[in-house]
Amino acid sequence: MSPTSPSIARRCVLILLDGLGDRAHGELNDATPLQAARTPNLDSLAAMGSSGLLHASRPGRVLPSENAHFAIFGYSADEFPGRGFLEALGAEIAIAPEEVALLAHFAALQESDNLLLLEKDRPEASDEEAALVTGAIESFSTDQISFRYVQTGHLDGVVLLNGPVSPHITDSQCFAEGEPLVEVQPLRTGGPRAARTARALKTYLLWCKRVLDAHPVNLARKEKGLVPVNGLVTQRAGQWKRVEPFSLRWGLRGISIASGPMYWGLARFIGLDVHRVDDTARPGMDLCARLQWVAGHKEQYSFFHVHTKAPDQAAHTKNPRNKVAVIEALDRGLGQVLDRLLDGETMVVVTADHSTPSAGPLIHSGEPVPIMAIGPGIRRDRVKSFDEVHCAGGALGQLQGQDFMYCVLNWLDRAKLQGLMDTPADQPYWPGNRKPFRIDEGDI
Repeated sequence: MSPTSPSIARRCVLILLDGLGDRAHGELNDATPLQAARTPNLDSLAAMGSSGLLHASRPGRVLPSENAHFAIFGYSADEFPGRGFLEALGAEIAIAPEEVALLAHFAALQESDNLLLLEKDRPEASDEEAALVTGAIESFSTDQISFRYVQTGHLDGVVLLNGPVSPHITDSQCFAEGEPLVEVQPLRTGGPRAARTARALKTYLLWCKRVLDAHPVNLARKEKGLVPVNGLVTQRAGQWKRVEPFSLRWGLRGISIASGPMYWGLARFIGLDVHRVDDTARPGMDLCARLQWVAGHKEQYSFFHVHTKAPDQAAHTKNPRNKVAVIEALDRGLGQVLDRLLDGETMVVVTADHSTPSAGPLIHSGEPVPIMAIGPGIRRDRVKSFDEVHCAGGALGQLQGQDFMYCVLNWLDRAKLQGLMDTPADQPYWPGNRKPFRIDEGDI
């Protein structure tokens, strides 16, 4: 009787539950929302593979989603182009390599010795009001630097800077009501261009304030006793950089299934295909639909990034029970498609990009997140529950972002033995994009 051939994973499906990690909360009996949630499908998966903890950088460091994803995909901080650029790219805004892009949104401001933020959130405004104030500040220039505001959402947009500009400047946005905006300054490593860019941006922001204060929209809002929509705040400047495409760096053809311009832009930037989806009020069904799409296209790609923002958004409500409900909905959605994913040729990884606390002042926090990997040949440890505490005792230990793609190659039996060279550039996968040995006339 011949031995059974071992199964080999041909593809990786990364299910990334954004902001899944959290802190212990008294109202949940000192459990995290993930610990408190009923998650039979996630727990069943945990019992089938290896678990551990993951931090995209280092424990304690607080990362936004874009930086965490960038690291998990195997790219260094020096290669990161900035959130503003990614947002513009994902929104399909025409942006030249030399331009700088900043995230921007309208705000309610009060002028004294400073510009004070009246409300933490964007002011409520009608679509007509949003269109009118957007049109009022779309174009400006000073000191040979031109500014172009492009709307990407209701009161959200991207500011594009052209001329002798630099992305090495501070944000102007603060996140606390009644606090002054941040003075726009060059970073210490920015140089003369950054100083010039900072001065020009401050001029633009003050010009926006003057124009919007006198705008008929705000004069009418004042008569009605409404807060004004009279300024812009900016953050996370970015500019194009040259990076190695994902397929060349890791030897895998990949696709991202996610919603939102930033994720689309990030995928495009590193060379992943993009399958755009929209979020609904039913996060479990959204996740199920995305995984069903994966199940129907398994032969086309060797790496799938399946993303949902729902846990992160629930945590931002600062109500831990909202996050529990979302996690339970995602677990139910996952359960409807698991049988199609676990086919003996697919490796499934479930993790998060960062922790998002459901209480307290922090936007994100620095705790590591749980991770589990299930597939042919992957060790089975004793972890039976998928959460931040049980996974800490799993066989994967604690991983950093830079470890993740190497683990994926290893689990897919694509990891190259160090020292072997089949390409002029040392690639981490085997076989590499090798050139066949060719015999030409005159060689012999």
